[in-house]
Amino acid sequence: MKEINKVFREPSTFYRWMVLLFLSVAMYGNYYVYDSISLVADQLKHALHFTDSNIGQLYSAYSLAALLALIFGGILVDKWGTKKSSILFVSICTVSGFIVAFSSNLYLMLAGRFLLGVGSEPLIVAITVAIAKWFNGKVLSFAMGINLFLARSGTFTVDNSPTIFPGLYSHGFSEPLFVAALFGVLSFLGILVYFMLESSGEKKFVLGKSGQTDKLNIRDIFKFNKSFWYITLLCVTFYSAIFPFRDFAVKFFMESHHVTRQTAGWMISNLPLAAMFATPLIGLLVDYIGRRALLMTIGSILLLPVYLIMGYSSLTLYVPVIMMGVAFSLIPAVMWPAVAYIVEEKRLGSGYALMTVIQQVGMFLFPLIIGWANDYSHASAANPGGYHLGMWFFSILGILGLIFSYLLRKAETGPDGHGLELGMKHKQTAAAEA
Repeated sequence: MKEINKVFREPSTFYRWMVLLFLSVAMYGNYYVYDSISLVADQLKHALHFTDSNIGQLYSAYSLAALLALIFGGILVDKWGTKKSSILFVSICTVSGFIVAFSSNLYLMLAGRFLLGVGSEPLIVAITVAIAKWFNGKVLSFAMGINLFLARSGTFTVDNSPTIFPGLYSHGFSEPLFVAALFGVLSFLGILVYFMLESSGEKKFVLGKSGQTDKLNIRDIFKFNKSFWYITLLCVTFYSAIFPFRDFAVKFFMESHHVTRQTAGWMISNLPLAAMFATPLIGLLVDYIGRRALLMTIGSILLLPVYLIMGYSSLTLYVPVIMMGVAFSLIPAVMWPAVAYIVEEKRLGSGYALMTVIQQVGMFLFPLIIGWANDYSHASAANPGGYHLGMWFFSILGILGLIFSYLLRKAETGPDGHGLELGMKHKQTAAAEA
């Protein structure tokens, strides 16, 4: 009888949070590896004669792999389970980091970044499913928020690595990329400890059901309403404006605004830093007040002038960076949960999968476009005006994002709205009146 009780008791709070900690360590290392290229973009250009188009290709290779992996990765997670699949995916990520670190050949680096995309996106799926399994029926939203907080701190760390590791960038690109590969090893160790914790836990605890991973059902594409498509189009324009800009931001700040690598890294690190703290708080606020379409419109308005201010104005960089940070905190906090309001539950997995696939298409194309624009205009420290064309491309995305958010608000304030503008406050008032 004692053995039966031992097998079927629930995991302790401490055990759950230990699992979450090591899953988050894996995400932390993974984010560091992904963002490491932007800090050495200028050194790759000088030492290996890479063009900005080549830098864009290194990010696009990841997104191309992510597109393929998102289709098959969820299937493998469901078939193998989170333990085995996460070990496979994190191993691919770890190997990819060393391929990039020890290569001075563009095509080998592209292969390494492609492998990173093959492993990284399914790893995120596996970690999300694992967290759902361990925290199902508990504090799942809070646990996922903590996981994302720690993951984004990996981006914050790499952005500030010139300050954290003095002298790391003084000898070229190889040492920073090798350090990034070591963070990939940290990610592997995080998953290895998680594997051991879950293997032990399965013998002692009963775990929750994680549910199905998000999969794209082609037939569902033709059944989504116009509000879903407005949010999806806002999603692709927003992320295509933010992340491809980050890919070139350190190089752009150094060459166009003549700041040090440390200052450039600190400035761009304010984006994940703002999101780490503000996004959960905004989520709580939105749950209470509603106004989701309105807030997405406000975020789009804030983002609209940012790139032209950076490109043409002599104002301090802190003004546009703060505006971008607010938008980066505001729009995702509202956008992703809003999908659950406008898509029926049985198609929700397809909805999220379709949004993510279209988002990755934009993140595949725009690093190539911005890299081409910088090369076409001969952007460099000697010609900072060469960055203007790329800033205009980003601004066009901002204009499109504002249009899509306006159309979403127009649709949601009409008779066919789905309650995006309603919050707990309005629901409580309506319930009291009833």
